[in-house]
Amino acid sequence: MNDEQHPPSSPSGPSPLLQMRLGFEMVYDCPAPTPMILALNIHASRAADLVQPDLLMTSPPVPVSAYHDLFGNWCSRVVAPTGHFVLSTSALINDNGLADAVAPWAMQVPVERLPESTLVYLLGSRYCETDQLSVIAWQRFGHGSTGWARVQAICDFVHQHIEFGYHHARRTRTAWEAYNEGQGVCRDYAHLAITLCRCMNIPARYCTGYLGDIRIPAVPAPMDFAGWFEAFLGDQWYTFDARNNTPRIGRVLMARGRDACDVALTNTFGPNTLTRFTVWADEVLPG
Repeated sequence: MNDEQHPPSSPSGPSPLLQMRLGFEMVYDCPAPTPMILALNIHASRAADLVQPDLLMTSPPVPVSAYHDLFGNWCSRVVAPTGHFVLSTSALINDNGLADAVAPWAMQVPVERLPESTLVYLLGSRYCETDQLSVIAWQRFGHGSTGWARVQAICDFVHQHIEFGYHHARRTRTAWEAYNEGQGVCRDYAHLAITLCRCMNIPARYCTGYLGDIRIPAVPAPMDFAGWFEAFLGDQWYTFDARNNTPRIGRVLMARGRDACDVALTNTFGPNTLTRFTVWADEVLPG
């Protein structure tokens, strides 16, 4: 089973068509020492593309330990000290410059023939209530095309059904609530599309990462990490993005999971305040 849509560029191979500077800075205020679990590194599947690695920096310096979680994401553990605490990184990465793959021939796999590793992505999860949306999904998508066309029909519906707005953001909103409220941010688009795919027996998993305004008109809004999803069709996972609903260039994966609960950027175990949050993903122009 292939996990990637197309081979990433390699520093030792042909010259990349695109190079990007990626990074973030997150500033916390903690009234007491606060343990944290972080999912802030670029996914291991892109490790060969890193020209300058995304080393996690802390200020003040604290010990950082790393591990792979159950979904294969690279995670870190720290204990933030009392007071002002900064997490940051800056990376340089090569990219092949290709937009997200489009494969209209990709077919839906019957449940009984799906690889065991995909089955967890058919089930309901914290933000993806398949039990609530199953009847709606089958009524809307059960009589049309299958495979790629069915996933794209789901994306088209979600893209039109949800009104995007940062002022609509709510970290507790589920797919069922997004469907009923008709508003949200990128994670809500992804959760609703994932849930509808699972209801139609298509494995779907949540993704988070960098998605800058690469070779498109700049969006007049603060940069943030993006949420999208992958659907399993044929013998591999394909990227879909119900929020933008068009193939994009320069997408860099950080983490995958059942939904946003599995790929939270930070899990903090104590009172704290996030006072600043900055993300960048910019093309490095020649010369």
